[in-house]
Amino acid sequence: MSRALIIGITGQDGLYLAELLLSKGYEVFGLVRGQNNPKRALVEETVPDVKVLTGDLTDQSSLLRALEAAQPDEVYNLGAISYVAYSWENAKVTSDVTGMGVLNILEAIRLYCNGGGASGVRFYQASSSEMFGKVQEVPQRESTLLWPRSPYGVSKVYGHYMTINYRESYGMHASSGILFNHESPRRGPEFVTRKISRAVARIKLGLQDQIALGNLDAKRDWGYAGDYVDAMWRMLQQPAGDDYVIATGETHSIREYLDLAFAHVGISDWDRYVYQDPQFFRPAEVDLLIGDASKANDVLGWKPQVSFPQLVSMMVESDLAEQSRLAGR
Repeated sequence: MSRALIIGITGQDGLYLAELLLSKGYEVFGLVRGQNNPKRALVEETVPDVKVLTGDLTDQSSLLRALEAAQPDEVYNLGAISYVAYSWENAKVTSDVTGMGVLNILEAIRLYCNGGGASGVRFYQASSSEMFGKVQEVPQRESTLLWPRSPYGVSKVYGHYMTINYRESYGMHASSGILFNHESPRRGPEFVTRKISRAVARIKLGLQDQIALGNLDAKRDWGYAGDYVDAMWRMLQQPAGDDYVIATGETHSIREYLDLAFAHVGISDWDRYVYQDPQFFRPAEVDLLIGDASKANDVLGWKPQVSFPQLVSMMVESDLAEQSRLAGR
């Protein structure tokens, strides 16, 4: 039985990845930060077969203890402070967790293996399309120059290159998935797609009047998180580690997302429900992200299964059910 350790299991990707690995017969361990993490209950309820360990990306000793306990064949680092807007408010904390945290886990794996742990530990690093930032070519591929436009993006670039460095310096089976935006009903409500789907559900149910957003013309390459975790797993089944762009190859604006989300509940004139608030504009905007996943298609045999309209409908439908239940309807 293969064993996997998922760092950042409380997020949408961690939960979907845990479900995927369990379905493949893995013994799965999940690292949760803090003894009283409120999201621990979510993990225990959603994926009860996962063995929960405590640890922190900023504490290398806790990572070593987690490796000793899990004795994993595969380690997936999905842990990060991943809300881009927050990274301007707390650039150092973001850098410590999202950037230096990658070095901590890579070094912990190296020490664990040198200390007699399993020598064949395979590592996955969650890199991000935000690393491309001020895009230097369209679409973006593995060879595209990185030009991050936020402390979050800068931190991800550090972790990305550190993963490459450990692969090249120590022969580690280490892969980075440069994942473009991926969403799901499990997405946190602070992210714009989930913020919209929840607001649309509440507006339809008469529980909310308006929604405040930032730049409606920003464009993203949006896919389904459940599809993207399959790509993560495929990377670690390859003979050697490498870097892969994971994307749909399509780009859509916030306006397009609004069109589909409101249309799903029978509202066509969404302008009267949406207003732009300056506080939601980024200091440095990333205007257009669209990925070229040809390498992942060819090498991993991976392709997205859920379309953009299907994704939006899935999210709105889930929030309609949740908000109806919370409202006692």
